[in-house]
Amino acid sequence: MRVTGFVVLLALVGCSAKEKAPEAMPPAAEVAPAPAPPASFPLADAAGTWTYVAKTPTGDTTVVTAELSATADASGWTITLPGRKPMPLNVTVSGDSLMTNVGSYESVLRKGVKVTTDGVMRMSGGKMIGTMVAHYTVKTADSVRMMVVEATRKP
Repeated sequence: MRVTGFVVLLALVGCSAKEKAPEAMPPAAEVAPAPAPPASFPLADAAGTWTYVAKTPTGDTTVVTAELSATADASGWTITLPGRKPMPLNVTVSGDSLMTNVGSYESVLRKGVKVTTDGVMRMSGGKMIGTMVAHYTVKTADSVRMMVVEATRKP
């Protein structure tokens, strides 16, 4: 009986205690809107013929100059190295960047050595600027060369 009385007492105390209402939450802080995604690389604006210059990473020495022919879409782009036939330039767009790739071809810098190139360019001030990596096919450890690139529209 004593236990029953104690349980009743607890029940009465529990019920009689006035529960405090939870305090109101402060208003949610204003969340800044997400920044707008970068504009897409303008393929249509890039259509035309460009002088493509690849330089050392410091930009002080020209490594190779070529002619780049661009179309208004991702198909039909070519790059022509000095004394060579045009080669397909594979391009894809991601946001404001144009990714480029030229499959295996004989290097103009290393006679008899095959090379593939991958690059990324953006439009800036009416030019296409960016970087490129040349991967040389050699029997030793991977051989790469980094370059900065700039393409200027031909008149």
